[in-house]
Amino acid sequence: DASGNIDVGDLTAKAEEHAKDLAALMVTYPSTHGVFEPAIKEVCAIVHEHGGQVYMDGANMNAMVGLCRPGEFGPDVCHLNLHKTFCIPHGGGGPGMGPIGVAKHLAPYLPGNPLVKTDARGNIDVADLRAKAEEHAQNLSALMVTYPSTHGVFEESIVEICGIVHKYGGQVYMDGANMNAMVGLCRPGDIGADVCHLNLHKTFCIPHGGGGPGMGPIGVAKHLVPFLPGHPVVRLDGRNEVGAVSAAPWGSASILPISLAYIKLMGGDGLEYATKIAILNANYIAKRLEAHFPVLYKGAQGTVAHECIVDTRVVKQSSGIEVEDIAKRLMDYGFHAPTVSFPVAGTLMIEPTESEPKEELDRFCEAMISIRTEIREVESGQADRQDNVLKNAPHPVSRVVASAWTHPYTREKAAFPAAWTQDYKFWPAVARVESAYGDRNLVCSCPPTDAYAEVEAGN
Repeated sequence: DASGNIDVGDLTAKAEEHAKDLAALMVTYPSTHGVFEPAIKEVCAIVHEHGGQVYMDGANMNAMVGLCRPGEFGPDVCHLNLHKTFCIPHGGGGPGMGPIGVAKHLAPYLPGNPLVKTDARGNIDVADLRAKAEEHAQNLSALMVTYPSTHGVFEESIVEICGIVHKYGGQVYMDGANMNAMVGLCRPGDIGADVCHLNLHKTFCIPHGGGGPGMGPIGVAKHLVPFLPGHPVVRLDGRNEVGAVSAAPWGSASILPISLAYIKLMGGDGLEYATKIAILNANYIAKRLEAHFPVLYKGAQGTVAHECIVDTRVVKQSSGIEVEDIAKRLMDYGFHAPTVSFPVAGTLMIEPTESEPKEELDRFCEAMISIRTEIREVESGQADRQDNVLKNAPHPVSRVVASAWTHPYTREKAAFPAAWTQDYKFWPAVARVESAYGDRNLVCSCPPTDAYAEVEAGN
């Protein structure tokens, strides 16, 4: 109406007209016009009377907290944006995080995810999966599985696992993040996956991390083709489309030529060879390090897939050295640390991929073995438990050349722990940063406002 409120008369007429297929009304309260909708209860009642539900946008919840509750007005669903109302930053691509509340009559329809156990070797517990699939057969939607698993092993029962899910009416969604251990050797469809997203990073030459690009196709089995999304501009002949899910029909299409060129240049044989080298490299590292740091998970034949998890927790009690200390010390050796504390807290997940030559793998292994020797010095009492090369790592050039040096170990041991570091040294820019403190206490690196005033005055 003229005041920016919902026209109750028009809403009533349209609700009656579409009563047979009325699903829901989405309403923002307070409205985007900046007013408290005076007839909000009546609006909800009209929608309910004609068989619909009310979805309340909680974007403006900061004008409601402590004064009123969404449920008092009659909405059936309300999503609560944490930004603005509860101190989460807004914009910049996220995080778009927040809970969704529902009325009691919708509670039975809330999603749930029964947890499936894993066995001692990191595989899915097939018996537990079968029991849970049977228990939830009436509403079993899907199982999401990563193959090879994030534990760094080829799931030995993967075909049986897919069969169990299918038997009880579910679909299998395979995470293709580790496709670099599969290309040319096996196919998700043959294993039993119904859907598989294929990350182009790592497997097909797209850079990984840094906020993206997280690009890649999603493949489906034939029976799901009729349900694939389409696009209003680019029509795909020969099948029915269910609507668009992206503004661009092929996502970030400008990225795709990189992977296309990589595939064309490598060819089928080259891609298969890269897969084999990725697996070989991971097993080479696992074998070289297992005498110094236990490899947490292995397959039935004592091997790993494309990555291995080395257990650094074994030294924590005897030396006080934690996985973070090892990760920081690797910087002194010229390495960015592998994945820390994922998927298992206190461990290192090492994934060399096919791109590292044997010389580089050996250099990394020698650094890890040398670090284990440094830990033994702490265990034996030869090195101080707190003031040692690991607890103080990394050592930037500013610390090493400073006139004062109070540590019980030499500057040379701090900065040049291996022979190759004397020839090709990468210097960390800063010393140890206390991560937890940095997360809780933001520090602006910009010059103070007075500095800008001085520049203007000088001009």
